[in-house]
Amino acid sequence: MKRNTKQLTLYTTRGSLIAAMYVLLTLLSSVMGLSSGIIQFRFSEALCILPIFMPEAIPGLFIGCLISNLLANGVFWDVIFGSLATLIGALGAYYLRSLPENLKWLATLPTVLANMIIVPFVLIFAYGAPDSYFFIALTVGIGEIVCAGFGGSGLYYLMKKTFSQYLK
Repeated sequence: MKRNTKQLTLYTTRGSLIAAMYVLLTLLSSVMGLSSGIIQFRFSEALCILPIFMPEAIPGLFIGCLISNLLANGVFWDVIFGSLATLIGALGAYYLRSLPENLKWLATLPTVLANMIIVPFVLIFAYGAPDSYFFIALTVGIGEIVCAGFGGSGLYYLMKKTFSQYLK
């Protein structure tokens, strides 16, 4: 029983730290005016690669995004569906964790695609964004490619090299 308690504590602590990191990185993006709107560069989206290393990142990312959207005074639909987009991306990364080493960067695609598909609907229907769906999908997609794609891939290779012995 002690082992299960220790594992649960480690799981919960890691997930909580990931949620906190997500919130802090989103707040940093927000201070720069980049975390919401038609053009979004949420640095926190790079963390969506973490489920490759640890499954506790999945609830951590979801809760972190939920808290971030609440702190940003997001409307109900943004809080729910924006957070679900991050959850879908995190689950996608988790399920792609067995990709060959040279294709691990593909684990960032679920986050990019989920946000490109879901966030434009949120911006149009919840906030009345005047632009077309495809334009918003393009602008959100560019931000996701930069933050989740390049940032997440960089984070993966940094963690693999530096922290792999601690992640078992």
